[in-house]
Amino acid sequence: MHINRRSFLSAMGLGLIGTALRAAPTGDKAESKKPNVLFIAVDDLRPQLGCYGRTETLSPNIDKLAAGGTLFERAYCNVPVCGPSRVGVLTGIRTGPGHWKTSSLKRKFTTLPLLFKQNGYHALSNGKVLHHMDDRKDDWSEPPWRSVEIYHGKGDWAGYNAYGVWQNDESVDKINPRTKRGPYCESADVPDSAYQDGKVADRTIADLKRLKDAGKPFFLACGFWRPHLPFNAPKKYWDMYKRKDVAPAANRFGPKDLKAPCRTSREIDGYALAGKRKLTEEFHKEARHAYYACVSYVDAQIGRVVAALGSLGLSDNTIIVLWGDHGWNLGEHDFWGKHNTLHNSLHAPLIVCAPGARKANRTDRLVEFVDIYPTLCELTGIPIPGHVQGRSFVPLMNDPRRKWKPAVFCKWSGCQAVKTDRYLYTEWRKGGKVTHRMLFDHKTDLMENTNIAASPEAKQTVDRLSKLLRAAR
Repeated sequence: MHINRRSFLSAMGLGLIGTALRAAPTGDKAESKKPNVLFIAVDDLRPQLGCYGRTETLSPNIDKLAAGGTLFERAYCNVPVCGPSRVGVLTGIRTGPGHWKTSSLKRKFTTLPLLFKQNGYHALSNGKVLHHMDDRKDDWSEPPWRSVEIYHGKGDWAGYNAYGVWQNDESVDKINPRTKRGPYCESADVPDSAYQDGKVADRTIADLKRLKDAGKPFFLACGFWRPHLPFNAPKKYWDMYKRKDVAPAANRFGPKDLKAPCRTSREIDGYALAGKRKLTEEFHKEARHAYYACVSYVDAQIGRVVAALGSLGLSDNTIIVLWGDHGWNLGEHDFWGKHNTLHNSLHAPLIVCAPGARKANRTDRLVEFVDIYPTLCELTGIPIPGHVQGRSFVPLMNDPRRKWKPAVFCKWSGCQAVKTDRYLYTEWRKGGKVTHRMLFDHKTDLMENTNIAASPEAKQTVDRLSKLLRAAR
């Protein structure tokens, strides 16, 4: 089927988005009826959750949240690293790996918090929402809050105990001599509030209590750090798992026929107790155990916040959006972290609950994080600004099996990727010429163990997906 560039961009949500389906109500009385928004961001959370079929991880609160709304089975970030991914979500603009702050965008835009503030909302930021706390700080109704100056231009946020990141006394004996950072994981017998995410939940619950009777709808962003490195969580969450039952990835080997510069993140090597230990099965089991514990820890904090929403009588008029900023590799191909365009780096959880919307709803249609902005506009009746490059997925919340996007896109250093229903294709270019290609058939090889980009049988697919990438640029 032939499709011209204009039609393609419209279908992909890359052109101008039309106005919202319904106009925003006006007047003081109408303002009080506007739905609130609880905007929950979780750092480095891949779909390692029970509601995504990963039953080895205990995530009862997120699972319950998913049962009350729509779970997007195939949601993808546009950049596999936290800062640029968050800039894209908060602006509705397709970003690249260099966009760590909104000031790097070379076009006009209105951030989500500013848009909501302009439409009568009280906008708050708790924890890690944008990567840098001072990024567009005036767009919020109050200065962004974090329990410490973490990620706020005050040196190395993970320098040993600079911000109480580690709680075990023995962690001081395990320091990476190169970076002066502590161990990559820790199990401390401390209350939830000893670590940052417990403090973020406390603050958010306190804000919900004061916002309840404030007379204005709210846009409350709540950003949790775990399961970002270091994998530090209270001991009780580690105790939910038995090390002997934690299995390493089944494919601890590189993809066959992969000559492309697809590499693992080196982030974990900045901590102690990683390095050469990563080659051992002991490390793989320990690191997975640590990640699972952090997922359960942050799940508990999310549960506390959502429960508070209910006890305050706010649930029936509050939209909840939960998203992980990108995926993560947990030892697959001996990779740890993100920073590449493999499926595990791009695939991330996305759950949306809205008043009056379907519950226990699931869709396997392709969506991308740049779509979150216009979706919140449509759900709240706020006209979608012309700069937005995403496409509202509200129709999928009403009809999860309807025809939808044919592809979603991602950018990383030196390369671009496109995910279709069946394939994930990446190409590297230099001087206008393709230097490397990577293609995985997710119908037959979801674990991405064989790169088929050079296969003669895949030539037509490669040509088609390469054209799709060029059209999307």
